[in-house]
Amino acid sequence: MTEHVQTLLDAVALGSIYGLMAIGIGLVFGVLRLVNFAYGQLVMAGAYALALTQDVSVVLSIALCFAVVLALSLAMELAAFRPLRNASPTTMLVATFAISYLLQSIALVRFGAIGKILVVIPQLTKPLTIGSLHVRWITIVTILVAAGVFAALTLFLTRTSIGLQMRAASIDSETARLLGVRANAVITVAVLISGAIAALVAVILPMAVPERILVTPDYALRETIIVLVGVVVGGIDRLLTATLGGFTMGFLVGALSGFLPSSGSWPFTSSVYLDSAVFMLVIVVLLLRPEGLFTRSRRSVVDRV
Repeated sequence: MTEHVQTLLDAVALGSIYGLMAIGIGLVFGVLRLVNFAYGQLVMAGAYALALTQDVSVVLSIALCFAVVLALSLAMELAAFRPLRNASPTTMLVATFAISYLLQSIALVRFGAIGKILVVIPQLTKPLTIGSLHVRWITIVTILVAAGVFAALTLFLTRTSIGLQMRAASIDSETARLLGVRANAVITVAVLISGAIAALVAVILPMAVPERILVTPDYALRETIIVLVGVVVGGIDRLLTATLGGFTMGFLVGALSGFLPSSGSWPFTSSVYLDSAVFMLVIVVLLLRPEGLFTRSRRSVVDRV
């Protein structure tokens, strides 16, 4: 019983990380109607910044991580998103693919394919004992941080001027512009918030997921693909449903990897067939509820995207 509780808590923590990534992706989609496939490379860049400076100072390392990711996010907005703002959605989508592969290639040429070990705050990986339950501190911190980010973002979107403008732009960008919404400012703020969340994920991910302590050029690519699927399944046209979709995918991955044995024959082996099992469940959901899992829209997922 204790092991099951621990597995569920780890699954909630992983779902929280995926939910954070879904928020970052959903924010940009809301104001630009653009699915940013290069989001994982922002996490990768932040992870490299951490790995290269972790021996100096934890505070300096984390600060540099946020600086690098925010600078890259702003560069993507100014050099790619803004010039292509009036281009077709397909053109902008291809541009994000190009940025993704460009950043991967730069990391591969600069740092090689071997990878770098990343341990941000070792103290957070130690367990907290509550009776017979052993929960790592990072599990608790991840859940609390994700809840705090979502609550803060909700207040920002509902209580501030720029937040209300972001909501208006996500509902109807053309009407919002006619009413005086500053499109460039709104999009820049959304991109920067999205980048800050990517940097936060880069800090948390290697501590929360032991398999992610090795930073390579394709770091966080798997997570990004799963989150994108979750965002679409949950409902990409609303931030709440996108976040719930990302959280659900992360929870499924964490729960299945914990409850299924790591060895044996198919279909009872989690390590080899985990992703396949998750995507099979996604297909079933889309067949039963093509409009999305958490949305009331009767349009199919394909129509909404």
